[in-house]
Amino acid sequence: MRLALFNKGRLGLVDGDDLVDVTDQVAGADTAGPAGALQRCIETTTDGRTGRFEVTGRARLPLAEAVLEAPLPRPGKIVGAPVNYLDHKAEMEYTTSVADLGIFLKANSSVIGPGEDILLPYSDKRTDQEGELGVVIGRSASHVSAEEALDHVFGYTCVLDITVRSGEDRSTRKSFDTFTPLGPWVVTADEIPDPDTLGLRCDVGGTTRQRTNTADLIFGVRELIAYTSSVMTLHPGDVIATGTPAGVGPLGHGDRVVLDIEKVGRLEVGVDGSRATPYDQRPGRRSR
Repeated sequence: MRLALFNKGRLGLVDGDDLVDVTDQVAGADTAGPAGALQRCIETTTDGRTGRFEVTGRARLPLAEAVLEAPLPRPGKIVGAPVNYLDHKAEMEYTTSVADLGIFLKANSSVIGPGEDILLPYSDKRTDQEGELGVVIGRSASHVSAEEALDHVFGYTCVLDITVRSGEDRSTRKSFDTFTPLGPWVVTADEIPDPDTLGLRCDVGGTTRQRTNTADLIFGVRELIAYTSSVMTLHPGDVIATGTPAGVGPLGHGDRVVLDIEKVGRLEVGVDGSRATPYDQRPGRRSR
């Protein structure tokens, strides 16, 4: 199944070219708060996977007429995997990879949905796109093995891990508001038996910058879940961004960024640099 949020927080099941409103089939979905109805759906599914929604006779809306939103607008945590493709390691001239660096966290306030804009913070610092497969946790995971890891997955989505190339820690450079576009929906795990075989492509301004297959991940999805759960307990609705391949590059005002992941979906967002300011004018800067 493909599950989306649309039209001010309604939960929809994508059925062909339509959205079927299933909000009232999830207990407490109408009062789920900022975390959203899909988060509530994940939390109330005992085995971490959805049951079958009733769609017969339900209200339908053409997908083209719906306003899609981030399917998980306020995930509990967003975990990132730095340098998880060998070609990106070579591109950035890193001497280390995820195996050495471990994982990092992004602020959940950085999430935006399809059709929204990435806001460039600085006029004189490069801000890059990083297209990634996102893993949505379905049931709590602590010290799980790689063999058990996929039993804890609810589904998959597209993630753009936007990054300022400056000197701060990763969690700062990647946590600006709007720096985690997510969506357009979550595809449940039963639709993707093996997440380590998916084609990924990211275009900016109509030009393909990134093209890879998740088979080339240094830590595959199973291993990444196992490693992450050895550090921190993963809870339902948490999102793991699995890392980006070579081809990262600067974003400019007016760009359109499109991330396509096989069997998952197509996420498109804009870029707005109209409010960018010089890096030296950032709050807290001290003269040297």
